[in-house]
Amino acid sequence: MNFWNTFAALFSNFGALTWQMVVMWGIGALLIYLAIVKKMEPSLLLPMGFGAILVNLPSSGAITQGDTVGPISALFEAGMSNELFPLLLFIGIGAMIDFGPLLEKPWLMLFGAAAQFGIFFTLFLAGFFFDMKDAASIAVIGAADGPTAIFVANTLKSQYLGAIMVAAYSYMALVPIVQPPVIRLLTTQKERRIRMPYEKGNVTQLTKILFPVVVTVVAGLVAPASVALVGFLMFGNLLRECGVLNSLSETAQNVLANLITLLLGLTVAGQMTADKFVRPDTLLIMALGLVAFIFDTAGGVLFAKLLNLFLPEGKKLNPMIGAAGISAFPMSGRVVNKMGLAEDNQNFLLMYSISVNVSGQIASVLAGGLILSLMA
Repeated sequence: MNFWNTFAALFSNFGALTWQMVVMWGIGALLIYLAIVKKMEPSLLLPMGFGAILVNLPSSGAITQGDTVGPISALFEAGMSNELFPLLLFIGIGAMIDFGPLLEKPWLMLFGAAAQFGIFFTLFLAGFFFDMKDAASIAVIGAADGPTAIFVANTLKSQYLGAIMVAAYSYMALVPIVQPPVIRLLTTQKERRIRMPYEKGNVTQLTKILFPVVVTVVAGLVAPASVALVGFLMFGNLLRECGVLNSLSETAQNVLANLITLLLGLTVAGQMTADKFVRPDTLLIMALGLVAFIFDTAGGVLFAKLLNLFLPEGKKLNPMIGAAGISAFPMSGRVVNKMGLAEDNQNFLLMYSISVNVSGQIASVLAGGLILSLMA
């Protein structure tokens, strides 16, 4: 009799299985498919997808159950509840970025600022459905900057952290799918074929070293709440540009960034439990995140078109570069360059689009800090 009781106990968990958990398995499988087959941000989507399945097993030991602390829950407490993982990832991102082309043409920073329009538009829109702190957290999805979205949502204690994290990273990965239709809708073929010959300027090593320091100081004075985000990003860039810490810079770009991305993916998945995720408000958050993303893209493109009204023939800008002002680096810059080449195989926009993309990194962090200051 004891044998049969023990045997039956092995399958007792099946009774705790819900359809919502099965839905989350499907979402996890989709993320794994996108990572492996479509090669869309595999270092992030693969651990997120597998983690989503892991935490949606009945009585999963991967997350805290009663008094038993699960490892993924422990990771969340150690690295996400205090924003440590996003900040460490920003060191790696900063070490990857070369601000040289942007410093050659600093006017390109205007596009990074214009492409944050969707964040503030969505903040207004989300305010009709959520309280202001949750609405602000949801709006930052539009920056297409996962670490910033996590930092803001954590700081504002949003109850929708899991959905916000998934939406932010999903839209980062979906840049090649979401942005091109928006760009085509807002531009004519003639505009997409505008050539912008690149003339290389000269930026001294001292300028590159001073830039991250100056940006950090200015950000700290203008938006104090952003100083941690901006500071860690700029510290990573200082490692790159100082010239005396090359091994640390390479470690930050590769080992640190990859390891933190892996842990971040698993930790994000820890918030993707069925009871938190399969709800109507989660679907609304995903929709609002898409609205923010689309309006950010539109803001950059329309700003370029506005400038073209005042520029003479021969000096007009290709408005597609404005779309690269979101923070999804370097995916957005590459998408714009690819679209330019598709219209005209001699139309190379990469240097301009990547420079705008880099400015979007700074602008999205400042926008997140500004929102934190407004919500404080």
